[in-house]
Amino acid sequence: MAKAQRNERFDADDFFGVQRTTELPDPTPLITNLVRCVVEILAGARDLEQISRWVTDDVFHRLSRRVSFASRARTLKGAPAQRPRFSIMSIRTSEPAAGVVEATVIVQMPQRVRAIALRLEGLDRRWRATSISVL
Repeated sequence: MAKAQRNERFDADDFFGVQRTTELPDPTPLITNLVRCVVEILAGARDLEQISRWVTDDVFHRLSRRVSFASRARTLKGAPAQRPRFSIMSIRTSEPAAGVVEATVIVQMPQRVRAIALRLEGLDRRWRATSISVL
């Protein structure tokens, strides 16, 4: 008796790829810490690798380019990298879908006020930033 061949397709990404997660803790502490880290990274006071666990590869590469531009600008001005002084004025969040949080954070610095927009998604049982925009 011949063995029956299965025509079912096995998709490895279903088991080994990134898994969406919908039940996660309050993202506000992560948003606050991530914004603080991003501001310090752009100022040259913190290493980008410190947030690699909390961002996707795409976000990491975009921030890496922005860090190199900021570093080059500091070098041209002759300004040293230093820890920035800033305060978080407000955090607004919305949940457009289960396991997705979008946030806008207003950051006050001595020379200007900036807005930082983030999108967090539940991936592999933790929040990960899939988009960060510093305006």
